[in-house]
Amino acid sequence: MNESEFLQYSDQLFDHIEDELDTGGWDLDTEISGNVLTIEADNGEQIIVNRHMANQELWIAAKSGGYHFAYQQGQWLSTRDQHTFFNVLNQVLSQASGEAVTLAEPQ
Repeated sequence: MNESEFLQYSDQLFDHIEDELDTGGWDLDTEISGNVLTIEADNGEQIIVNRHMANQELWIAAKSGGYHFAYQQGQWLSTRDQHTFFNVLNQVLSQASGEAVTLAEPQ
């Protein structure tokens, strides 16, 4: 994946996450600013999704920790434990909001 493809993919991913949260009925607000998507729960807890251009990685920062994802085997997998991006994102969003959050992966 070249830099242009990574930018295009991550832009689409941020938009997809925002759309899923807007239509899903969860009490989570989003804001995109440059390379960062901030998701905030009603209790003020924030989850940050960041695209790291130099490494072409997606990062999630949450109260439970930081997670890095690299594109491997046709999907975004955690560099630590091979969990998928949306598996981890749904987990940290659920923890922050206190309700089950299940975002669909983009098709």
